[in-house]
Amino acid sequence: MLQNYLKIAWRNLLRRTFYSLLNIVGLAVGVTFALLIGAYIWGEFQVNRTLRNANQQCLVQSRWTEENRGMDITSFAPIGPALKAEYPTLVANFYRFYGVSATISKGTNHFRESIQIGDSTMLTMFGFPMLHGDPRTALTGPNSVVITAAKAIKLFGKTDVLNESLTIETPRSGKQQFLVTGVLKPLPDNSVSHLLSENNEVFMSMRGVDFFGNDVFSWQNPYIVTYVELQLGVGPEALATPLAQLLTKNTPPDVQKSLTAYVTPLPSYYLQSNNGLIRNMMVTLGAVGLFILLMAVVNFVNLSLGTSATRLREIGVRKVLGSLRRQLTAQFLIEALALTTVATVLSIGLYALFQSVFSEIVGKPLPPLGPLLMTYGWVLILLILVVGTLAGTYPALYLSAYSSVDSLKGKARSVREGLWFRRGLVTVQFAIAVFVFVGAVLVSRQIAWFFNTDLGFKKEAVLTVSSLPRTWSKEGVNRMEAVRDQFARLPGVQSASLSYEIPNGNVGNAGQLFRQGQDSTQAVNVSMMTTDEQYAQAYQIRLQSGRFFHAGQGIYDSTSVVINEAASKALGYKTPEAALNQSVRFQGIPLTYHIRGVVRDFHVGTMHKAIQPMAFGQVQAAAIYRFFSFRLAPGNPKETIAGLERTWRELFPDAPFDYAFMDETLQKLYQTELQLEKAAYVATGLALLIVLLGVVGLVSLSVARRTKEVGIRKVLGASVSGIIGLFLREYAWTMVLANLIAWPLTYWLVSNWLADYAYHMPVTLSPFVLVGAGLALVTAIVISLQVVKAALVNPVTSLRSE
Repeated sequence: MLQNYLKIAWRNLLRRTFYSLLNIVGLAVGVTFALLIGAYIWGEFQVNRTLRNANQQCLVQSRWTEENRGMDITSFAPIGPALKAEYPTLVANFYRFYGVSATISKGTNHFRESIQIGDSTMLTMFGFPMLHGDPRTALTGPNSVVITAAKAIKLFGKTDVLNESLTIETPRSGKQQFLVTGVLKPLPDNSVSHLLSENNEVFMSMRGVDFFGNDVFSWQNPYIVTYVELQLGVGPEALATPLAQLLTKNTPPDVQKSLTAYVTPLPSYYLQSNNGLIRNMMVTLGAVGLFILLMAVVNFVNLSLGTSATRLREIGVRKVLGSLRRQLTAQFLIEALALTTVATVLSIGLYALFQSVFSEIVGKPLPPLGPLLMTYGWVLILLILVVGTLAGTYPALYLSAYSSVDSLKGKARSVREGLWFRRGLVTVQFAIAVFVFVGAVLVSRQIAWFFNTDLGFKKEAVLTVSSLPRTWSKEGVNRMEAVRDQFARLPGVQSASLSYEIPNGNVGNAGQLFRQGQDSTQAVNVSMMTTDEQYAQAYQIRLQSGRFFHAGQGIYDSTSVVINEAASKALGYKTPEAALNQSVRFQGIPLTYHIRGVVRDFHVGTMHKAIQPMAFGQVQAAAIYRFFSFRLAPGNPKETIAGLERTWRELFPDAPFDYAFMDETLQKLYQTELQLEKAAYVATGLALLIVLLGVVGLVSLSVARRTKEVGIRKVLGASVSGIIGLFLREYAWTMVLANLIAWPLTYWLVSNWLADYAYHMPVTLSPFVLVGAGLALVTAIVISLQVVKAALVNPVTSLRSE
């Protein structure tokens, strides 16, 4: 029996080739997109789950009630060891790291690399696979370093490099020799080596921290990343009380009042990070993928119902010969499943074809489908059954319900019967298309707004270099300032600045600032940037009052400080001018500072958060620096960069010239949003394709059924444009209703998305109108191209048609 069902299904597929191809292409597009999105979501869920004992591992995080006192991904440095020492029944292990960057050299090869200086427990706790070396001892010795296989090839040209030496330039002790004690296999995506914006592939023993900073791992430092591994059977909530007790015991009252320490399981941390952007993107793409697949199913239902008249006599003959309704229902369901199977097989090939393209869109490599099918092949079979059943159930029940007499006469039911159901399905399709298209336009406009709005500084033509040699001392700063001035005199360089931070979202230092004579408990939390006096000129940050330290006049004054407008208001000054030359102090520092300038508020990170109070300290006083910033003059930037590089090679032959333009740096801050924008436009294209395939099929069927009607109307004097208008009117109200459904839903969802940003553009009516009108125009063109052919046929030929 099944063989006969399949044989009949195959014959019907070949007999109605055009409509079968429309269904197959529509379903294949929907299934392919669903597979691509499914693979992406599966890959995101795997992040951190490949770590050893991942279900027991957590990141210790901080929640501050006062802004700028710390970071949410860091905690006080000793908290990990203290948890294990004082609560051994709860905590089995810990790992901490201090992130730095340094120039690593092998012979004449010099590279600027991000380094994790951390506990020796990293390799054994997380189970990172090693190519060479012993994970138990690799990070225990002095001056030991572990690198990935990719980094070994980059530095040495091979992977078997155990006991080879590397030169690492440190800011406090100059160039030091380190021994490679381990080589790691390629690391899976995780929130340990990939926690920060720069992925870490170089790991240093904790005993190397003295080369980079003093007293880093003390209770005064809240900027250390800490992981803990819980004992079996212990939940994250069990650490709430121990964390509170440790803070009470080891931190001052103002910290205890402002800080709540908590732990987040690593498997869920990744999805929650970055304000939940990853999770939101997964949900959004998953919903869009299901919508597009639903649109393909709707096409199948509509075309199956539309072509039902061609199956009437077949149904009648089979009923007369004794077929039961359930047998006919099974026949049509098997046909739907067979067609879905063909479409799914085609989608497997399309997945391989578009895998790399989609990987670029979402910014993550997608797993090949072969290994996934070996493990999750049942999901594909289930997908075929679900989609085939959804697509075929209603047409099967509808067609099998015809009576034998009506079927043998070829008598179709009333034209109006089922019309509203079919129109409802088409309306759902158009509503989904409008929703996806308008959403894509609004997301694109918001992202464009991010890059085009006034940030408070001019990002264009600013080139930053992060690979300068670091000698964090008074002599080192003096040398770098002399080099800065030498670069500033080069042709094509308008200005140059030396600083510890640039406005790239990575401003981690903070302080508590209060007015002289006030109680220190009234201090304002401020972000701290360490710069020279040329910083405002390099970034063209406007001064609201005063000057930027001693820029343009005067001499260096170690007690000078510059603040932004937000800090001026928070300190209680009514105007920027009122803040000038006022005396202020920082908590924990006995010196009195004087406000020499107030700058306009500007963004140092993304627009998720409002601009916070900020203070600028002088690089000469702090003796720490990381960046040169060069503002290039209009003209030939390539020639200017070449001149900078030549001078760099002369001054720093042992340091790479690693540079980036500021606008490119800012793009990285919105990487997830940019990926969402690309994915939204891909989804829009696919939604439009499926909608238009459905319109082509339905209009083609409608024209075939109404050929005689068209002929009669032409005999009675109807024009070609009038006949086209007749068909267009059938879809006009469908389009109007689809927009009425889609617009409120889109507005609500986009408004919720924009609510995550402290600054965003207003949602106006124009995108909705433009998308609605554009989709209506494209649909009208598609309909007109099909109808015009029938409208131009000789009426005699039309009246003779059966």
